[in-house]
Amino acid sequence: MNSMGMNELTAMKQVLDSMETSVKLRSQARAERRAEEAERAKRAFQEKLMLSAKSKLELEGMASGVKGAQDAVQRDQLMFMMMAGF
Repeated sequence: MNSMGMNELTAMKQVLDSMETSVKLRSQARAERRAEEAERAKRAFQEKLMLSAKSKLELEGMASGVKGAQDAVQRDQLMFMMMAGF
């Protein structure tokens, strides 16, 4: 091969190497974006799970309070009936 042919081959190899590097970088950037999106989705899910657990605890507390109030009313009625001689 003459020297002109070698220069063309070298230039083509550099272009191909550059294209390969560009493809690798784009692929890596996409993978990083997907990982970040997955992490955001995981955090959002965990936050919803925590809110759900908190709501459940609050509802259980309210139900317990209502049950306690009902028990107190029944106890007061029973005491009144006992005092009234029923």
